Amino acid sequence: MPKSYALKRELGLFDTTFIAIGIILGAGIYALIGTIAGYSGNGVWLAFLISAVVSAASGLSYAELSSMFPKAASEYEYVKHSFGKKLAIIVAILVTLTAITSSATVALGFSGYFSSLFNSPKLLSAVVLIIILSFISYWGIKISSRLNIIFTCIELFGLLLIIFFAAPFIGSVDYFEIPSFKGVFIGAALAFFAYIGFEDTVKLSEETKEPRKNIPRALVIAMIITTIVYILVAVAAVSVVPWQDLARSDSPLADVANKAFGSNASLLLAYIALFSTTNTCLLMMIGASRIMYGMAKQHALPSFFSIVHPRRRTPVFAVLVVMLITLAFISIKRIDYVASITDNLLFITFSVINGSVIYLRFQKYQPKNGFRIPGTIGRLPVIPVIGIALCIILFFFGVQAFFH
Repeated sequence: MPKSYALKRELGLFDTTFIAIGIILGAGIYALIGTIAGYSGNGVWLAFLISAVVSAASGLSYAELSSMFPKAASEYEYVKHSFGKKLAIIVAILVTLTAITSSATVALGFSGYFSSLFNSPKLLSAVVLIIILSFISYWGIKISSRLNIIFTCIELFGLLLIIFFAAPFIGSVDYFEIPSFKGVFIGAALAFFAYIGFEDTVKLSEETKEPRKNIPRALVIAMIITTIVYILVAVAAVSVVPWQDLARSDSPLADVANKAFGSNASLLLAYIALFSTTNTCLLMMIGASRIMYGMAKQHALPSFFSIVHPRRRTPVFAVLVVMLITLAFISIKRIDYVASITDNLLFITFSVINGSVIYLRFQKYQPKNGFRIPGTIGRLPVIPVIGIALCIILFFFGVQAFFH
């Protein structure tokens, strides 16, 4: 099969923004809000707010770097230009593993809702989901984008329904009733999973029109929208269902809908959660395959990962390998463990990415008309420094969550 085929640029700002929102929004909060409430109590909204600040700092760093190096290999390119090829390879492998473990986490979240609806074996439904989504990823970026737009609208509708159902209950509890501040930060480390995925958007740079402009814009718009929705949903959830009950539930948002509006609403939210988790899982798997493709083009991975199907214009072998490794992580079965692995890998990665912005600023590297993070002291960009500090703090609490 010829190796000279390129990925096809089919995504505009609208498509890219919806992909960014679709990756971030929904799956993490559908799958993990109960676990986060178990640590944070009624302060679950605060856990999401802390995670939003960390994500925003790193998201701005990604926006600036993506305007410098609009390539599918993304993190590999950024770190290579900053700290050299060896560290770039390590970071890119971490990023790939993160996308894969994210897919496994979300697939396990899907299986929890699917099992509650159809009483099916959890592991089997997660495995079948991964196989089906791998085929869609292979079939083409255009169909993946169109499915994403539909599924994102559905999952956003579901979260807005939660807010609407819970509106009469808001104010009924003390939102600062928390087990401990340590619990809030452990919850924040887990809540960080609900925001990840924005970094996968930059991996679509070679399939996006005018990526230097559209990728940064899509990232900023997506982060603003998802942060507002998440905090409102977190407040709504603990207003309706006691946080202790949320912590014990396999389908926490469905339970919120059930108590607020009855069993029909609960059933509807469970179905919406299936769309949400499916959508995020698909987009994360696409992101993992694209960075493997990009690294292979840069000779940092075996060349067969860069082979693009001549008709489908997708990296067929990268898609296959991502599927196989994701299936291996699903076998762990514990959603909190897999989510903790994902988050801790990302805290390391984001620290390096923020460091790359700082280094390149001191090297006076900035393309014309590129996105630039506001706020500097001399040449030092303040927000990436804050991002590094917050990533280190949440990494500490994320390790505790894993061993809790």
